[in-house]
Amino acid sequence: MPYLTSPVVAPGALARAPQPTLPAGDGLVLRPWRAEDAPAVHAAFQDPVLRQWHIRSCDSAEEAAGWIAQWHQGWADEREGQWAVVEEATDELLGRVALRQILLGDGVAEVAYWTVARARGRGVAVRATAALAHWSFEELGLHRLELTHATANQASCRVAGKAGFALEGTKRSALNHPDGWHDMHLHARVRGD
Repeated sequence: MPYLTSPVVAPGALARAPQPTLPAGDGLVLRPWRAEDAPAVHAAFQDPVLRQWHIRSCDSAEEAAGWIAQWHQGWADEREGQWAVVEEATDELLGRVALRQILLGDGVAEVAYWTVARARGRGVAVRATAALAHWSFEELGLHRLELTHATANQASCRVAGKAGFALEGTKRSALNHPDGWHDMHLHARVRGD
């Protein structure tokens, strides 16, 4: 049965080009992950604050290397785009920002992010998320970006708001963390916001 509308973004929009490096201002860059980033990803996941808000653990650099390989495949399959957030001058890893659950035809994706402990409170997540949103709307052509976080994660709520993602509501008991089910805030940003 044919659709009554054309795809928002045509298939192949991601896979036909290499994943770009994106400037995020003030010496911050989003770049594709590299195999040699695996030890830094593993180290980031040893932080209890980061683990508190995530449902996965990373037990070794080898496991992180497997994630990086999956992230590269996600780009090729047009399912996700994962970027390392780094200091441009030193290439020091400060965090991660991602488009997940990409639906090119619908023009929708989910944004996710984390930062390493030493990068918190410096606006890193806000700048990275805003830069990714800009690229997603202006270069890729998506129409809507969604962002969810546990309602108890006040810092993530502040990041979402500062990056232009309006709070749309609460998804009750939506994600099972190690400490139980969490209500999740749903934020979104639409092209033109």
